[in-house]
Amino acid sequence: MNTKAELEILAAGAYASVQDGGRRGHRRIGVPWAGALDSRLMRIANALAGNAEGAPVIECFDGGLQVAARGGAVRVAVAGDASVEVEGRDGRRNLPSWRSVTLAEGESLRIRRMLSGRIAVVAVADLALPAVMGSAATYVRAGLGGLGGKALAAGMRLPAGAGDGVDRALPQPPLADAGPIRIVPGPQAGHFTDDALQTLTAAEYRVTAEADRMGVRLEGPRLAHRGAAEIVSDATVPGSIQVPGNGQPIVLLADAQTAGGYPKIATVISADLGRLAALRPGQALRFATVTADEGATIARAQEGETRALIGAIRPLLPDGIDVAVLYSANLVGGVVHALAADYRPLPSDHACNERSSNP
Repeated sequence: MNTKAELEILAAGAYASVQDGGRRGHRRIGVPWAGALDSRLMRIANALAGNAEGAPVIECFDGGLQVAARGGAVRVAVAGDASVEVEGRDGRRNLPSWRSVTLAEGESLRIRRMLSGRIAVVAVADLALPAVMGSAATYVRAGLGGLGGKALAAGMRLPAGAGDGVDRALPQPPLADAGPIRIVPGPQAGHFTDDALQTLTAAEYRVTAEADRMGVRLEGPRLAHRGAAEIVSDATVPGSIQVPGNGQPIVLLADAQTAGGYPKIATVISADLGRLAALRPGQALRFATVTADEGATIARAQEGETRALIGAIRPLLPDGIDVAVLYSANLVGGVVHALAADYRPLPSDHACNERSSNP
């Protein structure tokens, strides 16, 4: 491990922060989980970088993040459907996402824009930060985790290195899911009129500009309360759909408060929460109800898919060639059995003979 190398933040884009699997076990004292909004992206990015799946990563939105290697080589990996660019002494080159790259001293990587969704995750080899309450996740509102509890900004540096020196790629990225966001009704569905849940699942809602790591405000048909629009504050979790007095739903995310006084008509299942968090302002979505048992089954199936994706990650040769693809290709054409009675030279054989006859 190169302990002298660092990754410098040249530009943080719209919002970038250090996140990991989250700060679990402290909601009872008012501390949110925080952590990556899409744990699948975090795990894939870390596997590409050669890290443990739950190691700290950089989570960013809408492009604009730019980082550079300082003091030595640094390996980084990008997970997410992003347009990526690397700049060095030899100029700029485009780089596909869903792979890692080792930046030489002075080289930089920039996420130019997101091709779909909002979220990209950048894993950094050998990134190690102190855990606060069991996690390095940044929770800015309380100043916990990351670098001094702050969002990343230009000039900040993270400890980094080249890891095991092997760059890797994911041959087939996760398939996009355009289906409805699945929800489990409750826990306070009884606080709404009989047709409110039907309205939520039958109508189209749009993401408003008020969307961040704390939650996503939606705009659509009003959801009517049966009585008062507030309840005695009780526990919330990421995925809770609160409905204030204006009848417009709010989906809570990783940095949301741990308790609230708005009734919750439903809860987004964990398997779909990252997909919802990645929707851009103005994008439309629909909801569909499932049972709690169905939600658990979907989560198990998604975990199996994630494990398969991570298992499919392959090493790259130093110039970026996929070793597995190279070995699976037919690199020699025109091969025939020497004893075949009906052998006829093929065009490729003539070409080989011509080449072999030349000095």
